[in-house]
Amino acid sequence: VDSSNNGWPRTVNGYNGQIRIEEKPQRIITASIGHDEVTYSLVPFERIIAVGAVSKDHIYSNVSDIVQNVTVISREPEILIAENPDIIVTSIYFDAKQIGVLGELGIPVVQTELMSDPEGQVQNILLMGYIYGEERRAEQLANEVRSRYDELEKIVSAVPDAKRPLVLAIASFSNQFYGAGKGSTEGGIIEVAGGVNTATLAGLNGNPAIGLEGIISMMPDVIVITQPAESGDIVRDELLSNAALSKVPAVANGNIHIVEPKHFTTLSFWNVLGAERLCTILWPNECNGIKSRPFSRP
Repeated sequence: VDSSNNGWPRTVNGYNGQIRIEEKPQRIITASIGHDEVTYSLVPFERIIAVGAVSKDHIYSNVSDIVQNVTVISREPEILIAENPDIIVTSIYFDAKQIGVLGELGIPVVQTELMSDPEGQVQNILLMGYIYGEERRAEQLANEVRSRYDELEKIVSAVPDAKRPLVLAIASFSNQFYGAGKGSTEGGIIEVAGGVNTATLAGLNGNPAIGLEGIISMMPDVIVITQPAESGDIVRDELLSNAALSKVPAVANGNIHIVEPKHFTTLSFWNVLGAERLCTILWPNECNGIKSRPFSRP
């Protein structure tokens, strides 16, 4: 609300309205894996007192290596209250009624929307750094993230639009394919890496179910499977062996790649690694010098 206020209390505009933070939070809960990933890059680890179970899953979490001994919580108010948090910073999908219960008990809850575009992710970092009283660290991390995106932009901006391939990101669960359309995490990564998200062109939003006819109509040049290697291999073989898909360029040319879900489906600035990986798939020569690496930690 007042960016010149570096003291306490301070007030921020969250998705759920203006929230007043009385003092620098020392006991933090996010109840959101993407927010966990940002928070663990901003504050000393001991200030984060609990995480959701998925944050411990190495398949979907970029902080699993450092949270194995942290208390696991759910989003039920009584579970959260028992941990005595100073603040809860979480996603826009946190239940409004539960936020009301927590607020009545004096626990501030700030909902922030994590963004899939580069500048939006930088702004997420700066806002959360301000919430936690870690403005200097947030600036450092934001610059680190921005420089990685700038490096990608420098490479892909030199590629003519006519040469940009149609890319489809899919996953398969319970014998059903799901595509990544407009507004999806995967879609943002495709655009940053210089591809054209064919699911967006087809009018898909989010991550809807799609059939074989949908894949055929989108005619992707490249398909990325956002699943663990074991199940991803099965999906890849299924696509390659399906005669109905034989004329889809990605299938005909065997241009189907399995990528790490934690870099492509978990929404946070760690999506930079997904974009770097996709860059090496789409532009192997131009992106040859890119070396994906972890980010610094506080």
